[in-house]
Amino acid sequence: MSDDAAARDAAARDAAEEASAFSHPPVDPDVTAVYGDHPDQVIDFYSPRDPDPALPVPLVVVLHGGAWRAPYDRRHITPFADFLARRGFAVANVEYRRGAVLPAQGGEGPVAGRWPDTFDDVAAALDALPPLVKAHLPGVDPHRTVITGHSAGGHLALWAAARHVLPADAPWRTDRPAPLRGVVALAPIADFQVAEKLDVCSGASRQLLGGEARFAERQPYADPAHLLPTGIATTLVQGRTDLVVPQAVAESYAEAAARAGEVVGLTLLEDVGHFPLIDPAADACAVVAEEIAQLAW
Repeated sequence: MSDDAAARDAAARDAAEEASAFSHPPVDPDVTAVYGDHPDQVIDFYSPRDPDPALPVPLVVVLHGGAWRAPYDRRHITPFADFLARRGFAVANVEYRRGAVLPAQGGEGPVAGRWPDTFDDVAAALDALPPLVKAHLPGVDPHRTVITGHSAGGHLALWAAARHVLPADAPWRTDRPAPLRGVVALAPIADFQVAEKLDVCSGASRQLLGGEARFAERQPYADPAHLLPTGIATTLVQGRTDLVVPQAVAESYAEAAARAGEVVGLTLLEDVGHFPLIDPAADACAVVAEEIAQLAW
């Protein structure tokens, strides 16, 4: 097979995987709570379906992807949240402010993220979770909390677990590690330097930090590969045929963790691209649920 034919086949497979992941109708939450005044500062809660009374109920915090851009909100990942709820987890599906089309961009398309709003929201949501969970998810064991996120959400999951190692002047820094059982990051944009070299999501990580002029200045506050070691159990799940966030990004983060003296799990799935990780119809989604379960229970 020629290189051109192989590329066409890979693109067709990626498109089919994306279509399957987005074919599921959104699943409404059991309740939605607010953690701030902005319309995007909300969390959808899903109670576990038919939980085993003999087992504690873990909480999975979900951070959706979409390159931190406005067209992609939490609704697209609600079938995945429901999938987890049907596996016995309680789920908190977090919304946060994403980028939008700005007049200065000439209407070229949505910008990735807002600085510092995107980070403000993720930090505020995580800080607000304990009382909200107590109010809306009775019976959940808050000591069994796992954060997961897909793509840009995988970045935010890694970042949220690393707030205690942020630079001392970071407004989001905490004085101790978050009380988490672990992080399961799905095809995360986990190393901004490599992501930029590969032009992941058309330079989304550069846009998130405010453009080329601010990239180096803000990278230590936002790039998970700069925020190591965390001391929190972390697993990356990555499809080997991912065209959106290639395998090299996850591998680079795992290598950075190793240099920092931390072991990060890296589960590589054969013949899996970017979207099956959150597609309830895909075998890869069951692998994700098992990785979460290994940390939560």
